[in-house]
Amino acid sequence: MAISPFSLFILSIFFFSNFLITRSVSNTDTPLIHKTCNKIVRLDPNVSFNFCLTSLQFATKHSYYVDLRRLGLLSIGLVCSNVTNTYHFITELIRNKNLDSSIKLCLADCLELYSDAISTVKLAMKNYRLRRYNDANVAISAVMDAAETCENGFKEKKVNSPLKKRDEDVFELGAIVLAIMSMLH
Repeated sequence: MAISPFSLFILSIFFFSNFLITRSVSNTDTPLIHKTCNKIVRLDPNVSFNFCLTSLQFATKHSYYVDLRRLGLLSIGLVCSNVTNTYHFITELIRNKNLDSSIKLCLADCLELYSDAISTVKLAMKNYRLRRYNDANVAISAVMDAAETCENGFKEKKVNSPLKKRDEDVFELGAIVLAIMSMLH
């Protein structure tokens, strides 16, 4: 009994779709991510392997195909999301009437820093897409500086920062992006 062309077509679609599903599910644990994180940790002591691994796995969870260049682009997307979320978090904190005035002053400074960082990380994304890695590097470095400056404001006033973890994450994600761009040269 011969297989009709239509049956062959349906069968090939079934096998191809199974391949795509399997490929996209296993993509978050690619050797590329492990290899990249190992290199990044050797290049930059500010980045922990586990943070790098979980960040890049999260960034690639909906991607079918990932190479080093795409990994960099997705990482910049993580920086952008974190910067934007931190900005909104700060606006919520500032609304708290019971907050210490020293903390509010620091938060106001951080709000301005993160506001600028949002447009700066978008500029980094644009430059990265155009393969202008030096310009993207400068922009990502500025975003990292903003997070560090924000955190230093709390230290100078000798108050606990409600943004400590967020600032550290932005800094570490930025370091991941810088390391990936360095690997692309």
